Amino acid sequence: MHKSVEILWERFRSIAPSAPAAIPSSFHFCDNKRDADICANLVLAGHKRATATSLAELEIAGEPLPQVGDYAIVTDWSGKAQAIIQTTSLSIRKFGDIDGDFAAKEGEGDLTLKWWREAHEGYYKRVLAGSRYVVDDELEIACEQFELVLTT
Repeated sequence: MHKSVEILWERFRSIAPSAPAAIPSSFHFCDNKRDADICANLVLAGHKRATATSLAELEIAGEPLPQVGDYAIVTDWSGKAQAIIQTTSLSIRKFGDIDGDFAAKEGEGDLTLKWWREAHEGYYKRVLAGSRYVVDDELEIACEQFELVLTT
């Protein structure tokens, strides 16, 4: 864990002492530096307010399903803390059931459902390659919405 993660959480706790003492999970979006850093910047700018992780990814990584109220620390690709977010809603949807409203809340690309589907299909195929999972309209997705709580 990059030292900046701990520093940002300590800063947050100084202004929100009722927040949990334990440092929440930290992560970068995406599976490559370019996209991870773009997404971190979109969060900082207030444009990215949602993310879509397949349940298969969570299972493979041994990660729990996010819960409403959870905090997380968004990092850039190198692991340096950029922001604290808090989950405000979570729904499980099939890939084929994602709508344009949710795609726009992700804040990426041209904000259209068409762009979202193409980008995410490619991403899911990369991260699930070699697993037992098939990327199709039935793939279950954790559609998480969040609010920006604090930036560096």
